[in-house]
Amino acid sequence: MNSSLLAVTGFGMVAVFMTLIMTRRLSAVVALILVPVLVAAFCGFGPAMGPMIVKGLVKLAPTAAVLLFAVFYFGVMIDAGLFRPLVDRVLAMVGGDPRKVALGTAAVAAMVSLDGDGATTAMVTITAFLPIYRQLGMNPLILAVLLGSSNAIINMVPWGGPLARLAAVLQVDPNAIFLPLIPVMAVGLLGVAALAWRLGDVERRRLGVQDLAPDVWRVDPAQAAVARPKLWWLNLGLTIAVLLAAILRLAPLPVVFMVGFAIALTLNYPRLDDQRARLAAHAPAVMGIVVLVFAAATFTGVLEGTGMVGEMGKAFLAVLPPSWGPHLAVVTAFASGPMTFFLSNDAFFFGIVPIIAEMGQAYGIAPEAIARASLLGQTVHVLSPLVAAVYLVAGLLEVDVGAMQRFGLKWAVALMTLMILAAVAFGAVPLSGNSSVAPTAEAWAASVLARSAS
Repeated sequence: MNSSLLAVTGFGMVAVFMTLIMTRRLSAVVALILVPVLVAAFCGFGPAMGPMIVKGLVKLAPTAAVLLFAVFYFGVMIDAGLFRPLVDRVLAMVGGDPRKVALGTAAVAAMVSLDGDGATTAMVTITAFLPIYRQLGMNPLILAVLLGSSNAIINMVPWGGPLARLAAVLQVDPNAIFLPLIPVMAVGLLGVAALAWRLGDVERRRLGVQDLAPDVWRVDPAQAAVARPKLWWLNLGLTIAVLLAAILRLAPLPVVFMVGFAIALTLNYPRLDDQRARLAAHAPAVMGIVVLVFAAATFTGVLEGTGMVGEMGKAFLAVLPPSWGPHLAVVTAFASGPMTFFLSNDAFFFGIVPIIAEMGQAYGIAPEAIARASLLGQTVHVLSPLVAAVYLVAGLLEVDVGAMQRFGLKWAVALMTLMILAAVAFGAVPLSGNSSVAPTAEAWAASVLARSAS
């Protein structure tokens, strides 16, 4: 198959994949597997397709392991009550002051978001704070915006869905994406705190400071039954050790969370029946993303193994304005917000980012930098009508999704812009590539094919 036809086929495959998941004709998992298999078979790559996919599976296995055991680890810690004293302390501190309530909302949402599951974060945060919002008469849309913004930023951790998808599709070390993002995330969280202060101050002037009813903080009996308050200090020490080992790279990330999870489960739930119950409780949140990562191996394996991605990037390179090329990382960062709002994360990360990453390498921009840039629009993404958690939050708060978007979109864009500026300032996203002049399209495409074969 000639190069032009290969590029057209690649773009067609991406377009079909995106159309199928955007119109909900197929799930992302099914589309990631069937679309490339059918396209590769039709184009005559059938005999070579198996090794291509297996190669992708081998590369993505560590990423899947990180996701699996990190989500299980933090799920066990939430069950054991690691965050409960912190939540209780925050609730006791906020009292009836709307400004403190808003700040507390952002803090609790950020803490609970460490488990990497947006649904859990929504349930815990809304259960804790919605009674206070209602009793004080605060606007519940504030809760929605602070919850979504905190979750979007913390979810950039290696075991969070967005970063895991990017690490999988670009076949890079999750820590290589994550570590330079730590100061950017810190700036983003400061931005959320400033937003909470402002929105809370508006409500404070409108409502004043009030006294809360004594029964406003009720503990769920089911949650209390699995809590292990006597082990709180041990759990805290273990979590700090796990996070330090991950950040300092004392061991590969999958090993850190595998060992941490095994210790946490045995420490808190030594009985076999209890361990099975905790695994069953968190399995639905884990399996969806792990299956998605392995399904992505089919898509990326075929794209790379057939040489489609090289020819697609070559075609893009031919039409890209020369002045844009060296600044592709920043362009990607600003585009990531609207792209993940109007598309799904899967469509953007699996269908578009690999092509951008290959183009970026022609200008001396590492794939990890493109991955970081692609993550910075997540505060906008969490308001997308394509995100299932949006409807969960809207239902729990009894508000309209459109109202959430109208209220929160301007703040989401502001936070995205703040983090892009921070990413450029800290060097997580380069303002320009290492090469001001791109190599010829032919030389670049040859390098892509060489990387695909290695």
